[in-house]
Amino acid sequence: MTQWERLQQLPAAYRQQLDELYDRDALRRAARDHDLAMVLFQVLLENLDIQHSRFVQEDSFLMKHNIRRYKQNFQRYQDDPCYLASTILWFLEKEKDILQSADLAEQVQVLHIEQEAMETSSQQDLERKLAGLRNDVQCLDHAMLCLEEQQDEFDFKYQTFRMEAVTDEAVKKEQSKLFQFLINRVNECRKSTLSDLNKLLHKAKEAIDILVKNELVEWKRRQQKACIGAPDSVSLDHLENWFTCAAVCLFQVREFLSKLEELVGKVSYDKDPVKAQKPVLQRRADALLKDLLESSFVVESQPTMPQGKGPLVLRTNVQFSVKTRLLIKFPELNHAMKVNVYMDSLNTCRVNRYRRFNVLGAMTKALNMVESQNGGMVADFRHLTLKEQKTGGGGKGVSDISLSVTEELHIIYFDTVFQHKGLSVKLQASTLPVVIISNSSQQQSAWASVLWFNMISQDTKDVIFFANCPAATWPQFGEMLSWQFLAATKRGLNDAQLEMIAHKLFGKREDYNTCKVTWSKFSKENPPDTFWVWFDGIFVMVKTYLENLWRDGHIMGFVSKGKEKFLLKKKQRGTFLLRFSESVIGGITFSWVEITATGQPDVKTIQPFTKTDLSQIPFHEIIRNFLIFEVGNVPENPLLYLYPNIPKDKAFGKYSADKTGGEGIELFNAVCLDRKSALKKPSFWLIFCVFLCLEQDENPLLESPLEMFPTDPMLSDSAADPGDELMMFLNNPNIFLESDSLQDEPVLSDFSLHGFNCLSPQPCGSIFQ
Repeated sequence: MTQWERLQQLPAAYRQQLDELYDRDALRRAARDHDLAMVLFQVLLENLDIQHSRFVQEDSFLMKHNIRRYKQNFQRYQDDPCYLASTILWFLEKEKDILQSADLAEQVQVLHIEQEAMETSSQQDLERKLAGLRNDVQCLDHAMLCLEEQQDEFDFKYQTFRMEAVTDEAVKKEQSKLFQFLINRVNECRKSTLSDLNKLLHKAKEAIDILVKNELVEWKRRQQKACIGAPDSVSLDHLENWFTCAAVCLFQVREFLSKLEELVGKVSYDKDPVKAQKPVLQRRADALLKDLLESSFVVESQPTMPQGKGPLVLRTNVQFSVKTRLLIKFPELNHAMKVNVYMDSLNTCRVNRYRRFNVLGAMTKALNMVESQNGGMVADFRHLTLKEQKTGGGGKGVSDISLSVTEELHIIYFDTVFQHKGLSVKLQASTLPVVIISNSSQQQSAWASVLWFNMISQDTKDVIFFANCPAATWPQFGEMLSWQFLAATKRGLNDAQLEMIAHKLFGKREDYNTCKVTWSKFSKENPPDTFWVWFDGIFVMVKTYLENLWRDGHIMGFVSKGKEKFLLKKKQRGTFLLRFSESVIGGITFSWVEITATGQPDVKTIQPFTKTDLSQIPFHEIIRNFLIFEVGNVPENPLLYLYPNIPKDKAFGKYSADKTGGEGIELFNAVCLDRKSALKKPSFWLIFCVFLCLEQDENPLLESPLEMFPTDPMLSDSAADPGDELMMFLNNPNIFLESDSLQDEPVLSDFSLHGFNCLSPQPCGSIFQ
């Protein structure tokens, strides 16, 4: 297959590059003398004649017309066919480059090399435009070389003619015609070059608009969402390649313009097009390059404390890190550009009651390639701290706003100067708004502010956002909640879990998509147990103690008690599920189904476990060792099948480390012989508690009443009186039935415990103290 046939079969993206390559009548620029070129030129014309004759015989009007036109175009190079040969050779080489790119792409696909991200149509369009820019620049580079050669030829012949002092008028006249031809050719080439430069700058503007106004803006929004847990890619590699490509092309345009000015200094004439058009092109090129450079300086990694709850929450006098990056990668600038960091004193001065801070630490760093994992130009600030300024009564500001400490937003700025090839541009980058706290107890509220701002606002300079805080739509809000779990555990919230949360916020509705959550409802209503405190308590518990169980999908979690009972009553005896408490902050419980003597299903629930319990005993061990008494005082674990019907050992067996087999029996026997020895095995201390309950005469504490728990303040349909609900006994003297039930639910049935009295209420885990 010929090269041209292969080119015609390329995918559309590569054919577009081919179109860009041939989008000019570059052949008319030829102007060289060479014997071999003349021979090849004649062969070309002869072949065109042969083709023309064939199409005449075939009576193919269109083809014979085209061939005749092609021959006429080629005949323009009769006086200098060498340039035509070199131009054709150059185009053939570029065709090979495009083919090699296509071949490489096919090899990558065959080898199943994963791409970093699926390119959007906008990115593909940008890639095509930048490829066209590169081709245009290469063509212009070749054109500038030819222009210089033509001008040198004219200058050399003209200066030689002047030095020879020819007196023959006929020779002078002939030479004048030659010089006129040569200068006309130079003039035409200058016009063509200026026209191509103008077209190139137009294409550069189109590409830069897509790059700066679309791709960079979308990356900044992705970074905002990624800061609050979204799984969006925030890699800067593509942007760096695009920015660098555009900058290289524009710097080459500036070199072309400088070269034109140099050529004009050597040879000039009346109505020289370079003198008229070059200043305009220079201003356009510099303006485009300045816009590109000013957008290329970004904050790659937002401010983060090592032990913080998340990025953008900073504590005074505690070190934090932040990284900036220049997206234009010029190795010659390595360590040459200094970056300074400072606080937003100007913006905060406009708000009368805002606190003000100073940045302390190493406040100047050089952009370098050493601190970057991929060789980018970065300045990585790792040991900065903030200190609050001691202000007096405060001056007058434009806005006199009173906000809580965790609703104040502050911005950290970075500046540097780009200096390269005679161009100097001041650059500035800024962080997303940060919340600054002075005590770790403020972290939870501060993180709520960070979540809310970055979920809703795309104005990253709006430091008074919370003065008039907009509401969030339920789809926005639910997605943000899911991101929290997804980022920490690699498993987000499903539709059923989100529906339970929506029901908690809005009550029962057919469609929640039109509902809105206000900032007040999220973090201010029903203090101290606001919605955010409740949700964050669950999230922290899952992240700290239940990550594996959650990631594997064993925790249904966000399910109402009514829905829980509805699901379990349809299942076989021993089916249980795990859900988060709606009344105990950071609590998790489980419920299971029993069958009564009349054959009816009966759902039973245990009092929630909190971090106090889970820090001592893994939750899977609690489930594995949970016991109740059945008829005949025989302890039995009622938890048999994880909802919907997964055998307990299959669901939780992998979390126990090969020591679950005989150890349980050994400890069970040990309890009978020596209660104190059982206390040394926290995983089985519940067995001790069960046997302890049987020794009623020896334990006067067994006569204490059951502990009562308050109703859930977060529910619009509050729970029934907790005294109406019988609580159960687990592997902790303090573990009883959970009280967060719906008002219209019947009281749970009792267990068949002979002579059972519980221990007096005490904190979970206190038996180990």
